[in-house]
Amino acid sequence: MHELGIVYEVIRVVDSFVLENQLSKVDKIVLEIGQLSQAIPRFIEECYPAAVSGTAYEETKLEILTLPAMAKCHGCGEDFNIVTHRRICPSCGKSAYTLLSGQEFNIKEVVAY
Repeated sequence: MHELGIVYEVIRVVDSFVLENQLSKVDKIVLEIGQLSQAIPRFIEECYPAAVSGTAYEETKLEILTLPAMAKCHGCGEDFNIVTHRRICPSCGKSAYTLLSGQEFNIKEVVAY
């Protein structure tokens, strides 16, 4: 399960941010994870408590926002979710598209003081 390693890396990045900005406490970390990302949100949530156990982040909340896998159809120009519609444009039935979003993995926000 590579999600544990991902959580450790998120904590490392947040820790650097906290030190750089001379913050004392992190209340919440907000992640954006695309539907096509290699990270599975449920596994990230399950790994998080073990990764922060015994650290300064033990009481920190984790929030995950799932970003849709959106694409633009080459046939009709429609924007559609390729997961929901199984990579077939719901407007014209074509399967040629350009991916617009869905592979992201971002630390969107760190709520700290």
